[in-house]
Amino acid sequence: MQAPIDLRSDTVTRPTDAMRAAMAAAPVGDDQYGEDPSTHLLQEHVAALLGKAAALWVPSGTMANQIALRVLTRPGDEVVISREAHAGWHETGGAAANAGVQLVEVGRQGVFTAEEFEAAIKPVGLPVFPPTTLVQIENTHNRGGGVVFAQAEVERICAAARARGLASFLDGARLWNAAVASGRTEAELAAPFDMVAVAFSKGLGAPGGSLLAGSAPLIAAARRHCRMLGGAMRQNGFFAAAALHGLEHHRERLADDHALARGLAEALAESAAVHIDLATVQTNIVVFHLAPGAPDAATLVAQARERGVLLNAFAARTVRAVTHLDVNAAQLGHAAQVLRALLA
Repeated sequence: MQAPIDLRSDTVTRPTDAMRAAMAAAPVGDDQYGEDPSTHLLQEHVAALLGKAAALWVPSGTMANQIALRVLTRPGDEVVISREAHAGWHETGGAAANAGVQLVEVGRQGVFTAEEFEAAIKPVGLPVFPPTTLVQIENTHNRGGGVVFAQAEVERICAAARARGLASFLDGARLWNAAVASGRTEAELAAPFDMVAVAFSKGLGAPGGSLLAGSAPLIAAARRHCRMLGGAMRQNGFFAAAALHGLEHHRERLADDHALARGLAEALAESAAVHIDLATVQTNIVVFHLAPGAPDAATLVAQARERGVLLNAFAARTVRAVTHLDVNAAQLGHAAQVLRALLA
């Protein structure tokens, strides 16, 4: 039986043979005692890559985001995020449960302006309002279709935050994609922020793991919260070796994923049943909407699955497809044909 063409996420990839070999050969030790050499190497390497003083490996991107909230806010604070940000839509209410903060969404299609950010900040001195203490940017933005947040606007937003004494956090789970698409280094993209998160299972093909980077005091605080949330690890070098391999061998090829996503989007855009803003297809995510009269998202996803194409329904009439290192041009072409036939 032919394996399905899995476009549900870039997290579905399997480690390559070379990555498995790197994992098998990794030097390991007990990371809770600070004795895992591969984890040390990864943390030092990515801290330098992001231009930050220190870094901490954590098991997942959601945990990274939750730890950042606990480090940069206090219970009862308010955090400004982009419309449909991962923090508010894909972390099962963790911001409220773990950090005790509330989120306010601004902008549209995953981005917002410095003016929209400043307009959302609660006035100081009125005791009925929660204090706004943090701004969070997601780059690239998942539900926005993988859009890259314009760096000039990032710098304006973070400068406005600093001027008001607010902290800034970058949810850069797919920062690797943003760097390739924008032609900027990860350090440039991370520079305006107090704290940054990146993921190794998205785009780079590692079986898991994320990382937080920032100043030494912030990372020391993050380490405590990581332990508190159950994120401390033992022989973590296997995960660290996979991440290092992905960084060395899979970053540059992300441009291939972006090109495939663009081709899929353009093929879908030719269908009258699809509404898609091609301007948002900047990286490896394709989010498209189904026109009135077309099947709804759940129906299309179910029908596509029967034909060997796996997708995600993002809303009643919204579908997401994601390219990654385990799908090639021929498979994407076939997937486009299947989807267009189902929507004809």
